[in-house]
Amino acid sequence: MFDPRKLLDDLLGSTVPGTNETVRDKAGQAMQLAKDNPLATGALVAVLLGTGAGRKVTGSAIKLGGLAAIAGLAYKAYQGYQNGARPEAPERRGPELLPPPADTSFHPSQAPQGEHEFALALVRAMIAAAKADGHIDEQERARIAQKLGEAEVGSAAESFLNDELARPTDMDALVAAAHTDAQRIGLYTAARLTIEPDTRAERGFLDMLAGRLKLPDALVDHVEAAVSSAKMPTAAEAQVASL
Repeated sequence: MFDPRKLLDDLLGSTVPGTNETVRDKAGQAMQLAKDNPLATGALVAVLLGTGAGRKVTGSAIKLGGLAAIAGLAYKAYQGYQNGARPEAPERRGPELLPPPADTSFHPSQAPQGEHEFALALVRAMIAAAKADGHIDEQERARIAQKLGEAEVGSAAESFLNDELARPTDMDALVAAAHTDAQRIGLYTAARLTIEPDTRAERGFLDMLAGRLKLPDALVDHVEAAVSSAKMPTAAEAQVASL
């Protein structure tokens, strides 16, 4: 069995799969690989290599690792919502992202079903978002499968990802996997990190997910702002992206 927490790190670009090096260390190489192997959705090749325009996170979010980063962003959004602050898209990267306090329901260690199971739910939410626009057909799944093998994520993780890509999204099961309000916010945050909703299908998926999770519109706006902040590049990262 694979470790879904490690897979979350790979999906959010904390490390380049098959290595101990960060995406920042390998940014140029990863970008070239993504340019050489484009997919209709920019889905899992971009996700695995940490180069997707839709969900690349940067800076302190990378340092935290996938599970803690998602929890930290969800907690940040919830704090802003509770404080009645006005969510605004950042013009530059905000303060360093921190993990949620250990004694709050947002911290992964507080997951009633266990960190392992909730991390698995977050991975499923990310995959569901990545295929929300319906552009992953048989040919593209085959290409993704090839790249997963090259990325060396491990046979168990590779099999899981391929199965999830082929399986229709079960929205009922996805929503039911979040057992607390904090987890419902985290699940939506993970999905939103995965894509920029540039199509009606992607926007529709996120709106449906937020509705099914019973997230208030104002809270969703704060998640949007937190995710935007996590994706703001440093000057060095912006330079690499322009190459």
